[in-house]
Amino acid sequence: LEKSFTEHLIPMFEEQYPEVSIEGTYDSSGKLQSQIEAGADVDIFFSAALKQMEALQEEGYIAEDASVDLLENKIVLIVPAGKESGYTSFEDIVNADMIAIGDPESVPAGQYAKEALTNLNVWDSIQDKVSFGTNVTEVLNQVAAASADAGIVYATDAASKADQVTVVAEAPEGSLEKKVIYPVAVVKATAHEDAAKAFVDFLQTPEAIAVFESYGFVAAK
Repeated sequence: LEKSFTEHLIPMFEEQYPEVSIEGTYDSSGKLQSQIEAGADVDIFFSAALKQMEALQEEGYIAEDASVDLLENKIVLIVPAGKESGYTSFEDIVNADMIAIGDPESVPAGQYAKEALTNLNVWDSIQDKVSFGTNVTEVLNQVAAASADAGIVYATDAASKADQVTVVAEAPEGSLEKKVIYPVAVVKATAHEDAAKAFVDFLQTPEAIAVFESYGFVAAK
């Protein structure tokens, strides 16, 4: 999401609303959730999973009806470019000697990875080979640098380093209970409600969705 915002969406919005300045904080959804719970001065939360958004709604930080399911992503298995031999399915992650995955405790991509691999009955068998990253970018960079033989990231992450990593498989149908949905919402405590709502509305426009699609997302149905 970060590049889509910094390079395109924020400049597009600020051109339409010159009196508004948008400042982004980019990290794993779990860390961003913790910042909001700790009282960070945040107007909008954009999560890479429903789990963190639903937790904040239950805790009263975000209104129940405020969240918009905006985007969908895919969970993919990647290997360093040129090292695709031996990988044809998601389960072939077992063939890697060193595996990078986001920490399932705080990184949604890691949570999805654990869920898919558990349902495919391979999670337990790879534990002695896994290195847990603090966010999905760390996982991507480990595979891009070939310090990990394989990793699990979002399709959008893989697309951002298409010259350095190869997608060898998507998480198969049925391995995830729910689709990988990215919700966005205005935070209840915002001091800039009108501007925040205007930005969330802007993110749902065809122009904004086209930017997201150029980064590998699809509009949530």
